[in-house]
Amino acid sequence: MTPPPGPRPDPLTALDDAACGLAQTGSEGTLIWANRTFCNWVGYELDELVSGRRLQDLFTMGGRIFHQTHWQPLLQMQGSVSEVKLEIVRKDGTTVPMVMNAIRREHYGQWVHEIAVFVARDRDKYERELVRSRRELEDAVTEAKRLQAEAKDRALFAEQMVGIVSHDLRNPLSTIQMGATILSRGEVTPNQLNVLGRVTRATDRANRLIADLLDFTQARVGKGLSVTRKPVPLHELVSDNVDELVLAFPDRQLRHVQEGEGDCLADPDRLAQMIGNLVANAMAYGRTDTPVTVTSRIDADSFCLSVHNFGTAISPELRPRLFLPMSRGEEAGAQRSVGLGLYIVSEIAKAHGGEMSVESTAEAGTTFWARFPRV
Repeated sequence: MTPPPGPRPDPLTALDDAACGLAQTGSEGTLIWANRTFCNWVGYELDELVSGRRLQDLFTMGGRIFHQTHWQPLLQMQGSVSEVKLEIVRKDGTTVPMVMNAIRREHYGQWVHEIAVFVARDRDKYERELVRSRRELEDAVTEAKRLQAEAKDRALFAEQMVGIVSHDLRNPLSTIQMGATILSRGEVTPNQLNVLGRVTRATDRANRLIADLLDFTQARVGKGLSVTRKPVPLHELVSDNVDELVLAFPDRQLRHVQEGEGDCLADPDRLAQMIGNLVANAMAYGRTDTPVTVTSRIDADSFCLSVHNFGTAISPELRPRLFLPMSRGEEAGAQRSVGLGLYIVSEIAKAHGGEMSVESTAEAGTTFWARFPRV
């Protein structure tokens, strides 16, 4: 390739004004030569540098230690070092980060070190920001783990307390219930009998709440609800439970619809508990002038339980939280609980390998579905 016409640049001038600092030292680091760029960066004149000053004299204390323990041994063993980042102390006492490459070669019978230097302020700033960001991230992770551990401890303590309180409440409730039963067998007036009936119903509700609390504790602290599956005549089981619930809600309409036939593999007590919770939920949030319908359906490979009521539709925002513990509906009902009913229902379905779902519109009403494998 033919060079362009005109005067050619002086090679020495080109080296002097190169875009990087260039220097040459003896084998012990004594400076022999440096280009103008290097001199400008360190703030020294050339004659100040080559008057017996060593390259390592320009380093910070940490750089001098690195020069002695790594720089010199590496140059002697492998003949070069590359991309070494060190702080250079300028004549005015300020420091500037620099990246250095060095080659060891023989020159007129003597070993010299030829060095190329690049200012690395941007790289240094980036590395410092990276270190700072990493430290902040590590601190954030540590704090998140601490908060998570605290939350877990608080949740475990609360659940254990729920279990303890539930067990301790059963004894006095049993005493109250037994006393009410004994008194009702004697000679009592109609008003007294009415009061005893209220006491009995109140203790029944309290016992159901305790059962829910115990199940909640087992599901959260333990390995989930326990079930004992066995062949169950589904329609007969649901029908019996609906008849009992009719007595619990004498002022409301409760229907049972049957579809399909055959037995199903399930825990009858847990299914009864599920039906009771779903019906109680429907009675609390459904319109009082409309029926609540319980449907038991048996298919070839699965069976379903559903409870339907008419009333205000469940908002889409609330639906993802319905089966979480301590969640309640938006409408006030005659009877309110601590919000464990639907959570227990969901856990019963999971224990059977099934799942819960809900459909709710203002026109069609609200239906809670529990779907199970049949065997």
